[in-house]
Amino acid sequence: MMGISIWQLLIILAIVLILFGAKRLRTLGSDLGTAVKGFKNAVQEGEKADAAPEKLEGKEGQTIEGEATREKDKA
Repeated sequence: MMGISIWQLLIILAIVLILFGAKRLRTLGSDLGTAVKGFKNAVQEGEKADAAPEKLEGKEGQTIEGEATREKDKA
């Protein structure tokens, strides 16, 4: 199998620029970058939450480790 050459990439880029325009491509790139950044932040926050479970206090004063949930979250 042969890979894509630089000339083929340039032709594809020219066609995309003609179809969408430079301003719209710039906006699309910016939106995509923002989405990827938000996804990475959410993954990191999820890993932090999994790594350090909250400690809850039981009815008789004992400490319980696990995930804290609200009553309305369960419903």
